[in-house]
Amino acid sequence: MELVLASASPRRRELLGQICRGFRILPSAIDEAPPPGPPADVVVALALAKARAVAGGVPDAVVLGADTLVAVDGEILGKPDGAAEAVRMLRRLRDRRHEVLTGVAVVRARARRERTAVVRTQVTMRDYSDAEIEAYVRTGEPLDAAGAYAVQAGGGRLVAAVAGCYTNVVGLPLTTTRALLESFGVSVLPRG
Repeated sequence: MELVLASASPRRRELLGQICRGFRILPSAIDEAPPPGPPADVVVALALAKARAVAGGVPDAVVLGADTLVAVDGEILGKPDGAAEAVRMLRRLRDRRHEVLTGVAVVRARARRERTAVVRTQVTMRDYSDAEIEAYVRTGEPLDAAGAYAVQAGGGRLVAAVAGCYTNVVGLPLTTTRALLESFGVSVLPRG
């Protein structure tokens, strides 16, 4: 059974490659601006919209969509619109705990089957300096990451602790994704 990843994210591609081989990548073209609502509802809605948008063109395939965001004090932080917003986000997260949520959706259009899940991970940031923020933002890396940091790369230096699923913070919770794919009959690599 063909598996399609509805994402252009290199991080999701790399993570999915740890549990599956031979999948195709067809990024969705949906508007990724977070709609109003509770963070868990937002990530599920966006993940499902991505998967559905692609599934219509490959009705026999199993399509995987995902969306990740950061929530702090009820405020949703997606990808920053520019360097100034990245600085604002990183200042907001400094020396605090926040939640990273990823919505995962699996859709098979012809079978009219859809399943979704939300994974939450608590992340605590260090009390880093404004100079550290500015140096990190100058790398450009924060501009392509929810909450303006990439834990698996340079942004990892800003993190004090991760409580929960690390791959969720990177962008695709592998244990949950594996279970969803298996429920659709997708062949996954053995755990190891």
